Amino acid sequence: MTGVAEAVAAGDLGGRVWLYSNYHCNLACTYCLTESSPSSARKALSPETMSRLAREAADLGFTDLGITGGEPLLLPSLPSTLVELATVLPTLVLTNATLFGDHRLAALAPLVGLPVSFQISLDAPDPDPNDELRGPGNFAKVVEAIPRLLERGFGVRIATTVGDGRLSEDDHARLCELHRSLGVSDEDHVVRPIIARGRAEDNGLGQRFTSDEIPAELTVTVDGAFWSPFGPTMRDGRIDTDLLVTRVTDPLAKPAEALVRLVQGRPAGADARLGIR
Repeated sequence: MTGVAEAVAAGDLGGRVWLYSNYHCNLACTYCLTESSPSSARKALSPETMSRLAREAADLGFTDLGITGGEPLLLPSLPSTLVELATVLPTLVLTNATLFGDHRLAALAPLVGLPVSFQISLDAPDPDPNDELRGPGNFAKVVEAIPRLLERGFGVRIATTVGDGRLSEDDHARLCELHRSLGVSDEDHVVRPIIARGRAEDNGLGQRFTSDEIPAELTVTVDGAFWSPFGPTMRDGRIDTDLLVTRVTDPLAKPAEALVRLVQGRPAGADARLGIR
């Protein structure tokens, strides 16, 4: 095994490689790490680059891919790109689930049977508090989209992001009731704190962290490779570089090996403190 594969096998380095497919979004969430909105710069990885990164990630010993943004489904090429990626490694797509109309679901049909799943943001068991954070009508679209994805055979996870990392006992119980009624199991529901970066920091929201407090998960953007998907955040239109690993991402081995060197010797368990696994 390479040094990267050994670090993944030992749990020192996350097995999933994250790709920031783009930075623009149809929403402008209150706590967005990347200041994404309909007017944001696209900053998109090309389909060819994502395919190359997937192949190299598999060769290095990584086990999964994660596609995030922005809103990845705004990219017209994404369905065909996902077909290529999922034939290399299992792929998780983070989405706000507001774009799963008939046209896009039809475009995703070639993915049926491939190891592709969707992680959908849902922050409260009621429309008003959810939509206050994410945008008008978001709750209703999410609740409609989840069964449509499940009935087509796609895996669905729900990610709940809250200000202090916790839900009230009542809200948690009702949110779990809701996702179970939609067909999503407890194992596929994660609750995470808001991270004080990007728009969240501007709005006085979230928790601060050091790199030792978050899992090391190689993350690639058009600007370089980062420690974590929480790394390549934006402030006033400029990319944060405090968690930049390398500017070079071709070949992927360069940032992967650099990240392995950075994580060696970290205290065991330190990266679980914020509960964002």
